[in-house]
Amino acid sequence: MTDARQQEKIGVMICGHGSRSEAAVDEFAVLAEKLPALLPDEWEIEYGYLEFANPVIRDGLDRLREKGCTRILAVPGMLFAAMHTKNDIPTVLNTYAAKHGIEVSYGRELGVDPKMLAAAGDRVREAVERANAEHGEVALEETCLVVIGRGASDPDANGNVAKIARMLWEGMGFGWCEVGYSGVTFPLVEPTLAHVAKLGYRRVIVFPYFLFTGILIDRIYGFTDQVAAAHPEIEWVKAGYLKDHPKVLETFAERVTEQLGEIVPPTCGTCKYRTQVLGFEAEVGAVQESHHHHVEGQGASAPGSNVADCDLCDDFCTGECRLEMEHHHHHHHHGDHEHHHPEYPHAKHPLGPESVRKAKA
Repeated sequence: MTDARQQEKIGVMICGHGSRSEAAVDEFAVLAEKLPALLPDEWEIEYGYLEFANPVIRDGLDRLREKGCTRILAVPGMLFAAMHTKNDIPTVLNTYAAKHGIEVSYGRELGVDPKMLAAAGDRVREAVERANAEHGEVALEETCLVVIGRGASDPDANGNVAKIARMLWEGMGFGWCEVGYSGVTFPLVEPTLAHVAKLGYRRVIVFPYFLFTGILIDRIYGFTDQVAAAHPEIEWVKAGYLKDHPKVLETFAERVTEQLGEIVPPTCGTCKYRTQVLGFEAEVGAVQESHHHHVEGQGASAPGSNVADCDLCDDFCTGECRLEMEHHHHHHHHGDHEHHHPEYPHAKHPLGPESVRKAKA
């Protein structure tokens, strides 16, 4: 009998988070459309989103099945593994695999990878070169790098942003480097930049370690403008985010193909659900479930999608609305929500989400 591998028809499923931002959804689609060039011709490739946008993941899986795929290699279209990668996407995939009796394997997130680091280095270097061309040379030792990550209630994901930042700092030789986050944890963007302004560097490069545009990129650049206005003596430079950098595409392709290897790399080695992580010991073995099915496919009409409809913010979304929602959620809805996440231990940190209350300078 011929090798079973020959009989398989392989489908690739790229699982995006989804966004309220049309531009972010478009950028994700571009990335998904560029990926087939890096994979075997006979493989079928589809994509879908966890929430806010269509197609949802299930739709992409349906299409692969309709094309006759018998084995699906799924990958999270995300930089780091936090709640969505660890809980929500696997829940959707496992439910689907069981329902349709099809084999679905799940790959690693992009993670801390030399190729991702190279892509990040390019974005930072482009910003430095542009600034040198426009404003004259400033030595890297007199420049402070600020790396802004997404921010999660997961120290493993947050720690990976810090690792990328350290490797950029040490790899390129900046004078100083600070790490901030766009939400959930601390320090948030505005407190990070306010601290950096006190350090006395002539130039600050603000680099969002993000794949796609959207409300959070607007927030990072918006706070950069705000702090820059208060500190005109410093040159503030906005670096571009990762987008469809060729090295990002290469990493995605590897996350797909490595699932067929002899030794499949394990996901999430320092995950708080698997092992005791300092400060999060209580979450080992917690039930990992999805809380996203109630926003599957809700597009730009979702709450918080338009600054125009918001009375809290003027020109970009600072995240204050999120605080108001959390506040009401914690006080009124305990018990009637389909399930409850453990409280993030540093939710009240003065440089975390609470900092947006004072950010309206």
